[in-house]
Formats: sequence, C-alpha cells, structure tokens
Amino acid sequence: MMFKKPLISALAAAALVVLAGTAQAQTVRIGNQGDALSMDPHSLNESLQLSVTGNVYEPLVTRDKKLALEPALATAWKQTSPTVWRFELRKGVKFHDGTPFTADDVLFSFARAAGEGSDMRSYTNDIKAVRKVDDHTVEMETNAPFPILPDVISLVYIMSKKWSEENQATRPVDRRKGIENAASFRANGTGPFRLRERQPNVKTSFVRNGNYWGKIEGNVINVDYTPIGNDATRVAALLSGQVDVIEPAPLQDVARIDGSGKAKVLQGPEIRTIFLGMDQKRDELLYSNVKGKNPFKDVRVRKAFYQAIDINGIQRTVMRGASLPTALMVGEGVNGFHADMNKRLPYDSEAAKKLLAEAGYPNGFEVGMNCPNDRYVNDAGICQAVAAGLARIGVKVNLQAETKGTYFPKILRRDTSFYLLGWSPGTIDAHNVLNSLIRCVDDKGAGQFNLGAYCNPKVDELTLKIQSETDKAKRDAMIREAFKIHQDDVGHLPLHQQALAWGVSNNVTVHQAADNFMHFRYMSAK
Repeated sequence: MMFKKPLISALAAAALVVLAGTAQAQTVRIGNQGDALSMDPHSLNESLQLSVTGNVYEPLVTRDKKLALEPALATAWKQTSPTVWRFELRKGVKFHDGTPFTADDVLFSFARAAGEGSDMRSYTNDIKAVRKVDDHTVEMETNAPFPILPDVISLVYIMSKKWSEENQATRPVDRRKGIENAASFRANGTGPFRLRERQPNVKTSFVRNGNYWGKIEGNVINVDYTPIGNDATRVAALLSGQVDVIEPAPLQDVARIDGSGKAKVLQGPEIRTIFLGMDQKRDELLYSNVKGKNPFKDVRVRKAFYQAIDINGIQRTVMRGASLPTALMVGEGVNGFHADMNKRLPYDSEAAKKLLAEAGYPNGFEVGMNCPNDRYVNDAGICQAVAAGLARIGVKVNLQAETKGTYFPKILRRDTSFYLLGWSPGTIDAHNVLNSLIRCVDDKGAGQFNLGAYCNPKVDELTLKIQSETDKAKRDAMIREAFKIHQDDVGHLPLHQQALAWGVSNNVTVHQAADNFMHFRYMSAK
C-alpha cells in the first residue's frame, strides 16, 4: 500500500510549540546531491540513509567522533560465554511519542532487521537468538564466538515495538519490491532529533528532541534537508546563503568556494571504497549480446576488464586528484587493511585484449552497465571513463546512469550484469566487507551485497574464522589470506577511495568523520 506524504505529526507539532519561545531558533539547511530513500532504518543499508535516520533512531552501541565504540541505548556490554553477550539497557529513555524504551523494543528491532525485506541482515545473520532477561537487560547468542559483535550491531537502529505495531510497520520497507509503509514517511525513535516533516525528494525537516536522554553538543534546533542534484545549483545555493551545508562539494568548485569568503570546503579521507561488480552466477548474462554463456565466469575476462581501466586517468580527470586508487576492497583506516597488498594490476589495454582473445572474445562483446548519478562523487563520470576504457579493448558498454531512487532497487534485485557500488564498512573492520560483499550468498544475510554472487568456499571458511578469532596476529593473517584469494580470483574490480568534501557556510560548524555520517547534534549555527 502506498502512503501519501504525511502532514506534520502531532508529536513534532508539540515540540514546535515548545521551541516557539526561542527568540532565535538556530536552523541549519543542508543541500545534498541525493535524498534518503526512506525513513525506515532497516530499509536500505546505505551510509547516506543511515546517516540521516541515525539522527532520529539509535543503536545499542554507537560511535564517537573518532569512530570508537561508545554506549548509546546500552550502557554496558560483556561476554558471559564465548557465544553469549549481555547488554545492560539505558533506563529512563523514551521514544519521541513518550513510550518508554525497554528490552521488548530491542527484541522486536533485531527480529525486524533480520526479517523479510530488511536490508540490514548482513549485520544480524550470525546472531542465533536475542533474549530478554528483564526489562532493561538482553542477551544475544551467536552461532559461534563473535568478539566483534558490538561493532557489528552499531548500525542496527532500535524502533518502538508499540509504534510499529500500531502503524502496521512491523516489516521493513522493501526497496527491491517498491513496497512502502508508515515507516517510509514517519519516524519514532529515541534520538537527538525528531522527524518534523517528510516530503520525499523535496525536503525533510527535523527538530531537536527536547527530551533527549543524552548531551547534544551543538545549538541547532531545526534542520532542513533538501536534495539538490545539480552541482552548480548546489554550489549557488551555498554561496547565496540559501543553504548552509552541501555534500558533496563538487571537486571542480572547491577553490571557488574556499575563495568566496562566505564558505569553505572541509576535506578529508573517507573509508568508502568505490568498486565494480560483475554477475558471476547466471549461465547467461541478462544484458549482453553473448548468448548461451556468461563471460564473467572466466577470470581472464574479469582480469581484462580490470586492466582496461585507466585508474590514474580517472583520478586525474574525473576525480581531480581527490581519490586514492586501490587494489583492495578496504582502505586505510579500516582494521584489516594491508598496505603492502594494495598494488593494482597495471593498466594495459593490449594485455587486456590478449586476455579477451584467450577467453574466446577476440572482438569483445556488449554488456549493460548500471551506475547511479547522484550517490557517489562523480559516479556517472567514473562509469563513463570505465566504459571508454573498455571500448578500447572492443567491449561495448551500454551504460544506464540513473538516480539512486531507481538504481538501488534494481541492483538490489540483482537485475544487473555489471554495476558500480561504494561501500563503507560500518564496523570499521574488514570482516564487514568479507561478510557483506565477498562471502557466498545465502538466505540469512551473508553476501547480501555480493550482487554479482562471487563465491569461493575458502574465503567463506576464512571469514567465519576471522569472525571468531581473538588473536590479532592470527586474525590479520587470515584477513590477508582471504583478500589474496579474492584478488587472485578478480572477484570484484576495486577502483578508489573517494575523499570527503563538504561545503560549509562560515556561519556554521560541523563535525566531519571518515564514515561520512552527518550528525546534527554536533552542529552549531551563529
């Protein structure tokens, strides 16, 4: 059932009445190249989505400004046995509608995140059971020892069981099927900001939660979030004062913004890796002129595609230097990154042509490629450059670049042959990438974003061992082995880590971290 855009909720309206007495209510207006596709915190495992909804909803365990773990809705946690974790829940917390937060909400939320339609199952797939000890204590039992469980669940946001049941939102919004429910447009979390109004692809407004249990460092009362897809329009809005923050700041306009005297660009490294994936499962590709077989099942074809990509040219012309070419699916700053393994196959069109000929495609072939045009920094430009490189070895790419609102549902249905994706490991650990992107796909959430269905049982075996290993040296050695197998298989085509670039008005202060989450509670306006 499709819901119409809701009016301002009663609870948000009440909050506005309280704040009306503030003579100069501080407002920050954000312009982003894309929109969060839903207010449902379990509907899409995408950092922009989780960044926006993470201002309204909270996990049991969260991250501080330096991305270290810190308490949120759980005040303490410990292992009571190798496969059981106990979490002490924060008392006195209320959801935005006034309902008390209890263990029942935790059990409900983890079941919801692990259930049908959820995009968060890769965070819950190795949890065997979640049990209520009392109203403010829960236990989680895992299938095997899982020492990094607190890291893994730091993006599983807690919803109100009562609210979800009353609003027929007990199941997540399923982006693959286009199914919506009340949680698409309304929200009821425990976080520092409440959802005031939701107008998809137009504007989403938030207001400070006056009853928040924790500390809100910034002074911002209202946040207006507006998608502005056009780069020039986004920059003009910042420099004219129509918005206070833009993300991303177009790379070609960094010097102009910095020289305006009105705003500056905050830049820094991001842990997101941009990569290409290929359908390696189907016997015949959905979108190709090759019939009766799948070229991507041949490692020589995958390697040819890799060597046809001029990554330094992309860094220089498309990314204007604001990227770090990579040979790994994790970047520096992620636990498990090994700098000595970060050596790409050389860009070599002639070698790529030879590989294609050896694989039986001396004249190349045609293949469809899916790419977003409003999600990552210069994403469509990257795909165009890749297509140009492949054209030089005889591969004709039929590129479909589209808004992420249609792009994500398509590729999440695996309705693709060749695609671009970006990934930030929410756990800041290599296990997240191995479990979500590289592990063989199952029906419980393993390999949930392994959209081309790469599969090597040895990598799976190592991933499970990495998950349980507590000895750092042994664990690092296993991570290295798993990534080496994946590299030799050319399981994916890693491209680069993009750099963060936020345009920020001189009247506003924000905190920028390497996970690219934008926390409203750290924002202040003059």
